[in-house]
Amino acid sequence: MLPSVSILQQIGLGILLVVVLWAVGLIRLTRRGNPGAAASSRQRPPRSRARLDAVPRQTGPGGPASENVDLTPAERRAFDDLVRQLTSRS
Repeated sequence: MLPSVSILQQIGLGILLVVVLWAVGLIRLTRRGNPGAAASSRQRPPRSRARLDAVPRQTGPGGPASENVDLTPAERRAFDDLVRQLTSRS
């Protein structure tokens, strides 16, 4: 704490910093909702699509074969009972 700066000035500076950070965050959020406003000349896929493209395919010709587990009739009944219990609660 600086001795030459009063407590009211320090509080004012803290409030000013909070307001500036809030405004910057609000501007970033509004621009994220409208991708055409920030970069109208550049054409690029939305961020979520770019992230999904980065994840390799898990099944199909480029990935491992999908797994399948055969259940016994008792396991199938137990699973059906569990599903019924979970869906009846909601």
